[in-house]
Amino acid sequence: MNSFVPIAVLVVVLATTNLTEVQAFVPLLPTRPVTPTTQLHASSLRIEFSNVANSTSDSETDVAVPQQKESSDALPPSMLELPRHPHTGVNDILIETENLLRSLHTHSKKVDTKNFQRSSQQGTGGAHDAIFSNTYVDLGKVDTVGFDYDYTLVTYTDELLELIYDMALKRLVHDRYYPTEMLSAGLKFDPFFSIRGLAVDKETGWICHLSYTHKVAVAWEGREKVSSSCVDATQRRSRLKPLNDLFSMAECCLIADAIQFFKQSELDFCPNNVVNDILGAIGDTHISGDFHRIVANDPKKYFNPTPHLKSVLTNLKSSGKHLIFASNSPYWYVDAGMRYVLGDDWISMWDIVIVSAGKPRFYTDKKRPFREVNKDNSRVKFKKVERLLQGEVYTEGCLNELTRLMNWGVHADRDADVNLEQGALNLANPSVLYIGDSLFADLVDAKREYGWITAAVTPEVGDEMAIQQTGDFILVEKTIEFLLNALRLLQDELGPSQRTVDDLHVLDSLERLVSKWRDRETALLGNPFGSVFRARYQPSLFAHSLRRYCDMYMSNVGALRLYSPQHRFYPEQDFRLLAHEIKRNPEECWDLEDVLAESAEED
Repeated sequence: MNSFVPIAVLVVVLATTNLTEVQAFVPLLPTRPVTPTTQLHASSLRIEFSNVANSTSDSETDVAVPQQKESSDALPPSMLELPRHPHTGVNDILIETENLLRSLHTHSKKVDTKNFQRSSQQGTGGAHDAIFSNTYVDLGKVDTVGFDYDYTLVTYTDELLELIYDMALKRLVHDRYYPTEMLSAGLKFDPFFSIRGLAVDKETGWICHLSYTHKVAVAWEGREKVSSSCVDATQRRSRLKPLNDLFSMAECCLIADAIQFFKQSELDFCPNNVVNDILGAIGDTHISGDFHRIVANDPKKYFNPTPHLKSVLTNLKSSGKHLIFASNSPYWYVDAGMRYVLGDDWISMWDIVIVSAGKPRFYTDKKRPFREVNKDNSRVKFKKVERLLQGEVYTEGCLNELTRLMNWGVHADRDADVNLEQGALNLANPSVLYIGDSLFADLVDAKREYGWITAAVTPEVGDEMAIQQTGDFILVEKTIEFLLNALRLLQDELGPSQRTVDDLHVLDSLERLVSKWRDRETALLGNPFGSVFRARYQPSLFAHSLRRYCDMYMSNVGALRLYSPQHRFYPEQDFRLLAHEIKRNPEECWDLEDVLAESAEED
């Protein structure tokens, strides 16, 4: 009897009564047989395999499953066709894997797992409101919490990046004499093209997604994907300029669009000059303050709502923690935004307010003094700052000066010099938590030089996890796992001997098929580069930096409202992956074919 029996139906049984706790799951190819009634448990959902082979009518009668409409873009048959091999054992593996995949895709249409998604955006809990930890963190021991401003305390709508893109494009034409036709060519910021953590090759102008080993996993020249053979042959680490923060998404998109424009117009161009000109135009747009003034005058258009921010800050403050506001943006700009999200008395919520800080230079400079800012006209007062006072606003400075001027947690019977020293000791240690969105501007030096606890704001976590919990994504993910499992099994079957032409043909064909399914996985994420945290099948350079320099990360600062100011965070046991990527599989896994065979024999 053939050990493979096609899957007839998957019966989805909810393990909890709360739909927000449900996570769709399809098990890996496992190792031990179980009885037909055994339920394979995931974190909050279990799948029961029953009524297999020649009993489909009964199963459809007994089990009511929601019907899902056929996809408008039907799966090409070749995506489920595996090659054949003259070796009987290898061929059996290929045939059984192909049958398994066909059955999985056929019967998955009978279950709309999108009905069982975790609804994290609709209530409390879930990926959008979770905080993930890379190390042990005890918030009870944190006495000072610092916050960045842009994309941390406030987040922006896509209109902001559209504005920066448009202003930089006009600067290219008017200041750097790029073709005026670019203004009428329909070039617009595309929020579905770029992601955070990319890099630009300064020599070729390619936009690249890097793995943690700095290998280029995906590259685009303009809006055309570069073949992997070209990438491997030409990329050099020294030529790659990181585009790390969320503002960089406008740079990335404009570089790609400008190069595509030149290619389509058949105009000669130097990619290095294009990259430098665009980076310069974006920089000029920031420095000029032009877009800051537009945003400050229309906060409703450019700022996302932050309904939980005030409660987060109030909760931290009432627990006895000191709050530091530290932004690279000018006072008049942050004042407009903070008034919009927190109210006119926003400064009173902070122990210290620092603007135009110049991070990361703020961490590395040793003697740059603070200056006080006149809150009425935003002008800088050139007088010596002897003490940082609550209710005032300061600019520039450095961490050395900040620690010297602090006097928190001191005893009244000590003299001023001792108080200042005590303040410095309190600040330059792990009792300080700093939260920001930019790894290298906000967090790296704070972690590396001063041992602060660092937390990154990464909205991509919640967005990606919501997609990864849909039925379509799970099906693609498990298809890739089955194919990789087949590659491992057939190599075990072939043994250690030298590979024949047939062997290599099968291996190459399966690897190409895996690559096609990875492309499909990337497409489901809604951009041409895929996951921010994964460069194809490896952790991305961004993910590597996130693990290395950040103790925690979250989708938004509002997630803190769900955690006690004394909450203790524990890292996941598996340090090979980021915390949100770890799949909590069943304690035991079984071979699906054996499960189905056992069921058929009992019938």
